[in-house]
Amino acid sequence: MFVRQAAAGILRNVRSFRSRSVIAKCRARTSESCSIIPITSEYKSFCQYAFRNWERHYVDPRLWIAIVGQAGRVLLGVHVKLILDNCSSVELSSIVVGINTYPVSAKEVPAEPSSENDIEEANVTGLRRIDDGSVISNIHTSKWRVYTDNGRDLFLQGKLDEAENFFLSALREAKEGFGKRDPHVASACNNLAELYRVRKAFEKAEPLYLEAIEILQESFGPEDIRVGAALHNLGQFYLVQRKLEDAGRCYERALKIKGRVLGHGHADYADTMYHLGTVLYLQGNEKDSVVLIQDSIRILEEGGQGESIMCIKRLRYLAQIYLRSNRPEEAENLQRKILHILELTKGWDSMETVFAAEGLALTLQAVGDLQESQELLERCLNVRKMLLPEDHIQVGGNMLKIARVAMLNINRLRRTNVSDAIAELDKAKDLLGNSIRIAQGVLVKFAKDNRESEDQKDGQAALIILLQSLDALGLLEITRQEVEESPGHPLEAENALRQCISFFKEFGMQKPALDSPQVKTEYLSCLKHLSNLISDSMNDGRDKSKTTTLQELNDEIKRVEAELSPRRKQRNSNF
Repeated sequence: MFVRQAAAGILRNVRSFRSRSVIAKCRARTSESCSIIPITSEYKSFCQYAFRNWERHYVDPRLWIAIVGQAGRVLLGVHVKLILDNCSSVELSSIVVGINTYPVSAKEVPAEPSSENDIEEANVTGLRRIDDGSVISNIHTSKWRVYTDNGRDLFLQGKLDEAENFFLSALREAKEGFGKRDPHVASACNNLAELYRVRKAFEKAEPLYLEAIEILQESFGPEDIRVGAALHNLGQFYLVQRKLEDAGRCYERALKIKGRVLGHGHADYADTMYHLGTVLYLQGNEKDSVVLIQDSIRILEEGGQGESIMCIKRLRYLAQIYLRSNRPEEAENLQRKILHILELTKGWDSMETVFAAEGLALTLQAVGDLQESQELLERCLNVRKMLLPEDHIQVGGNMLKIARVAMLNINRLRRTNVSDAIAELDKAKDLLGNSIRIAQGVLVKFAKDNRESEDQKDGQAALIILLQSLDALGLLEITRQEVEESPGHPLEAENALRQCISFFKEFGMQKPALDSPQVKTEYLSCLKHLSNLISDSMNDGRDKSKTTTLQELNDEIKRVEAELSPRRKQRNSNF
């Protein structure tokens, strides 16, 4: 971006900026410069202007020319030679380490031009340094820019077929206009590869990623930062496919390059470190994984990014590792830290804060701190009722979580105060009743409106919450009978569990619910609880007429377990 503005500055003014402080800074930054390639003298002002803006806007990714992939890394920088008065020649690389998650646009964002002429002059396109210092600009480079922008816009709109055509055209024009081994071709390869990755056309994407890396290595050398960023992208591509060894090799090499060029305290170095940590965790090396992830978080915090979305994401991932490793106290500490950050930065009028508080509440529930867990969940419910419609599925899910905490409280109270336990039972039943009502309403509306794919997740969530609520209601009725010491078969519990099966057959036999492992897991839980309930009743001699029903239930349990078995193995490997 800033290079285009600088080029516009040449047309307006070729005055030389004589700043000794800039010269001193420029000399200080030449320790790892690449080979010097002469350029013509008219670029002096341009180079000085570019360097001043680079110094001022180094942390602003909008001012960088970049190739950005889904992994959020940059493949291409721009080399310019600076010849500043009596200062020796140096080379400046605009090293881009942004976090954009979309393919590159050839159209940069203007940095507040001072006049209409500035805007017009900033529209210089197809800039590339070549050996004689001239600039390539032709019909092919212009088409490359247009096709890249159109492809980007269509990609963001989800029109992948049309975007593919434009990215293919951009690649063709880049080769025609800049040359087949030019870094612009690497840019076009990367964009097309990202599209194929999103479409899961992995066999088409991989050769493009590799070609981009080869071009960058030829252009800038195997240890250049752009090669490191390209390797990071390739590592992300392999990680998505769970090709962990390939991903690990890419991340390890990228980490070495970034550490050498950017330093071990740089945020982009920390990013690759974090991704390498995730690979190690998936490979079963939890100890080294945790060390890398912790270090990546530390680097962000020391760099003033401790409250960033990126840092919060890594804290959450580390907390999940601790929870899966049965280290709830360490997970609790991280979750408290996350909640504190969000309370300060977002406040309680934010769903992000609600989700963080809810996650902490569930961990507190696991370690037995039911009072604080319930207080957090009730606060979450109040915020949700304020921010969301009263029949929103998240409201129903929140009610279910509070009911579960109340049921855990009942098991404590029944030993000391039966009346309080019964009161807690009534409270939990009201919450479950509302949760069931909301979830059922969402499913009925979903089926009636025949909603499109963007609402399918809400439909799945509603079905899961409905099955969980009915399952919990069945358990609650059994507990009530025990607390009240009522004899006989818990008929209300059986009815709740049968409703669970009935709703699954009504709403869960169609896609995408039919393909959801979590929906089937909740259905399986209901089946097992009903089977146990009927089996206990038959063993007590209360009802011998349900032998056929019990056999049917057990056959269904075996069928669902067989469907879930391979998916559970895959899910465990995908964390």
